[in-house]
Amino acid sequence: MAEAADRDPTPGPPPGADPDPDPEGHKGPLTIYLVKQLELAIRSFMDEALRPYGLTTFQYTALTVLQHRGGLSSAQLARRSFVRPQTMHEMVRSLEERGLIERAHTPGNRRIMEARLTREGAELLAACAPAVQKLEDRLLLDMPENRRSAFRQGLEDGLASLTERNHG
Repeated sequence: MAEAADRDPTPGPPPGADPDPDPEGHKGPLTIYLVKQLELAIRSFMDEALRPYGLTTFQYTALTVLQHRGGLSSAQLARRSFVRPQTMHEMVRSLEERGLIERAHTPGNRRIMEARLTREGAELLAACAPAVQKLEDRLLLDMPENRRSAFRQGLEDGLASLTERNHG
């Protein structure tokens, strides 16, 4: 009798059962796990699509960052390209040697070098655009048109929640 009184009155799931659904009723892996799996899949397919152009996903990302916002230091470019500064240093040197970017001292601060996309870099990005668009289309292929903007908005909201708000 005492044993029954010690038990939790709300029984949990049976051993080996799926965990309880999240507040929205979903079962299965956490959203962050799914996002990471998607990132890994995209990177693999991007690397494959960009290989004929002699670029990696990280190099492509850095070039597109410079295309949208030139004049960045290596440290700024690393943050915006999701790589460590040491990795970006090597990447910048490689991209500069290939003539895809150029660097010059920052006006007013001779210690900082800013990277900019060259004409050759812009042309290479333009050449890559169809392959990258094909991958984007493949990602969204089985998603109904009316859910695509909600999917994108959800990704943007999640990114903003983790990066733009002051959590401290």
